[in-house]
Amino acid sequence: MAASRHLARKLPSIISRHQRLISPEIETLDTLEDSTSPASIPLDPTLPLLPLAVSHLSPPSPLPALPSAHASSPASLLRLLHRARHHPRLAALDLHLLLAAASASSAFRPDHRLTSLLAARLAASRRLPSLQRLLQLVLSRPCPCADDSIFACPELLPTFRKAILAFATSGDIPLASDALASLRRAADSPLPAEFYNILLQALARLHRHDDAIRFYGEMTNTHRVAPDAYTFNILINTSCRVEGVDAAMRWFEEMRRRSCAPNGVSFNTLMRGFFREVRYREGIKVAHEMLQLGVGLSVASMEILIGGLCRGGEALKAAEVFAEFLVDVVVPEGFDCLGLVESLCHVGRVDKAGEVVELVLERNMAYCLSVPAGVTVLDCLLKAGKLDEVCRLMDRMVGQGIVPDTISCNCIFEALCEDGRLRMLAKEKGFQADSVTYSMLVQGLGRQGRMNEGKAVLDEMLDLGFIPNIMSYNRLLDRVHTRRSLR
Repeated sequence: MAASRHLARKLPSIISRHQRLISPEIETLDTLEDSTSPASIPLDPTLPLLPLAVSHLSPPSPLPALPSAHASSPASLLRLLHRARHHPRLAALDLHLLLAAASASSAFRPDHRLTSLLAARLAASRRLPSLQRLLQLVLSRPCPCADDSIFACPELLPTFRKAILAFATSGDIPLASDALASLRRAADSPLPAEFYNILLQALARLHRHDDAIRFYGEMTNTHRVAPDAYTFNILINTSCRVEGVDAAMRWFEEMRRRSCAPNGVSFNTLMRGFFREVRYREGIKVAHEMLQLGVGLSVASMEILIGGLCRGGEALKAAEVFAEFLVDVVVPEGFDCLGLVESLCHVGRVDKAGEVVELVLERNMAYCLSVPAGVTVLDCLLKAGKLDEVCRLMDRMVGQGIVPDTISCNCIFEALCEDGRLRMLAKEKGFQADSVTYSMLVQGLGRQGRMNEGKAVLDEMLDLGFIPNIMSYNRLLDRVHTRRSLR
């Protein structure tokens, strides 16, 4: 009862506090501006109140006071921000604390450690207007480490890169362009291509193909920036999707003309474009060119090549290409031929699927054959009634450590029992038999009249706990005797 009275007294304050948390908009900007405390931090009206991604609270009212000790140097302010990064009231005020310190003294100049930390936090929480204001402060008050040198701060480029990447990722191309132009004026040397690639990738992602081409011309002709492989990969990809693979090939030739070596992404994009336009011969030619130039085939390359042919109804051609690459030992480790096997079985070429599995096992490349791929071939052969091939192929698979699952093995054992043949497969290779497996073995042994072996299997079942009681044991034993008498 005392606890209930205590809760009744505290309930109004709890409700009020909860209402402020879920409805921060009741504390309007007017309340913040009406604060006349001289110790409070002045809030810049040009900065919107953007909360952190982890918080839905507006800045508290009134703003907490900033002690003069923390505004004396960038190092002391940096220590404060490090301590307040998880504070519920101060975490969202990181930029305001910096602006307050800068407005308190015209001699205050934030160093690159402080601005880099704030740039990372603002970029991670997508506070783009605040991030833009931070860049203005960085340019107006350079880092103190630039005083002793004729060059700009070495951390200027990483700080701006975080901001440009945040602007471009959010789709704000004008802000990203302005930040890039400001950095270009402040930097000591021409910017590397990676800064321009950020905007180029953003334009391609926003399906602004013409603007991406125009920006590339401005990058190379106006600013004299040498493009790299990533630049051309972006142009090849966007041209392939918008204009077609022929337009992408022109960029590929431009890439070679500028002595920029293509990489696997360049070839994979072209290969995917050829398969999208049902030009399989050119797509296969791209794969051969990758091998000739020493780029090599990756798992993604093989998936594009084999998957593109299979989806286009060229499963037999895909099997030929896979066999050729398998003989040449250029198939990368990690590629699974499951898709190829399924396509061959789907078109009724189970024999060809079996040949592919046989070739993989013959070449000792079991990493290309997963358990689902092997089980798919065994299941198709089983449905076709080719039990001899099933047994032979399963023996070879188990010999290389590809052990089918229990359900698949049970289906094979059942088919062998019904056919009058029985073989214990994969037990020594790690196959985990269950009660269904042993029951089918007992039926098969009874059908063949091998009572002693059937009794031995029953005893093994009893030792392993698969037989719950003596009644089940007697029922299975009677089944062995019944099968023998029927013979």
